Amino acid sequence: MVMREILRFNDVSLTYQAENGEVEALKNIHFVVYEGELVSIIGPSGCGKTTLLSLIAGLEPPTSGSVCINGTPGYMLQKDNLLDWRTIRGNVLLGLEICGNKTAERISYVDSLLETYGLWEFRHKHPSQLSGGMRQRAALIRTLATRPDLLLLDEAFSALDYQTRLVVADDVCSILRREKKTAIIVTHDIAEGISMADRLIVLSKRPGRVQTDTPLVFDAPHISPLARREDPAFRGYFTSVWKGLDICVQ
Repeated sequence: MVMREILRFNDVSLTYQAENGEVEALKNIHFVVYEGELVSIIGPSGCGKTTLLSLIAGLEPPTSGSVCINGTPGYMLQKDNLLDWRTIRGNVLLGLEICGNKTAERISYVDSLLETYGLWEFRHKHPSQLSGGMRQRAALIRTLATRPDLLLLDEAFSALDYQTRLVVADDVCSILRREKKTAIIVTHDIAEGISMADRLIVLSKRPGRVQTDTPLVFDAPHISPLARREDPAFRGYFTSVWKGLDICVQ
C-alpha cells in the first residue's frame, strides 16, 4: 500500500538577520512525514526545532529549499491559552468561529469529541475550574475541531508538573491514535519523544541538520507511552539518542 505524504522538507535551509549579523538556523533539512505517523523531533537548545514548526505553519518562508504540505496544519502550543471568560465548550469552538466554519456538522463533531474524551460534563465549566491535564485535553480538542491534516505540538506538556506530564502525554497520544491523526511532536524530553512517536528525528546543534531519523519499533507498536517506557527496546533507543546528543553539543 502506497503511503500518502503529508509533509516533505526538500533540502531546506533558513538564515535570519540578528543584531550581530546573519544566523544560520537550519541547513539542508530533508525528511518526509506520512499520513498517520507520529514523529518526534528533539535536539539541543537553539537547534531550530520550533523554527521547523514555524516553516510548516507558514509563519516564515525558508531561505532555500521547499516545504511541501498536503493539507492544513493545526498548532498546539506550550500553554493551553484557554480563555477563562469562556466556558470549555466555548473555548473548543473558538477556532471554528475564527475560521468562519462554525457549522452544525462541525459543532456536532466537537461535542462528540468532548463526550468521547471525558469533558462533556465539564463543558459549562471555565478553565480555572479544571486541572492542568483536562485543560490540555480541551486545548487538543480545540485544535482537532478544525480537522487539521497535520498537528504541530510545540513542547505541549512543558508547563505541567512531571507526574501530570506523564499522564497527559498518555492521554494525548491515545487521542491522536484513536482519531488517526498525523502529528509532529517537538520536545526537549528524550523519553517523551521516544515514548510517543513512530519515528524520532534528532537535530544537530545550530545550524540544525537531521542527525538521525530513526523508526521506533516496539513489540506492541501502539501501547501507551507509559507502557513503552517499560519495554526492553526503550532503554536502547534512549541510550543511543543520549549519546548522539552528547556528541553534538560538545
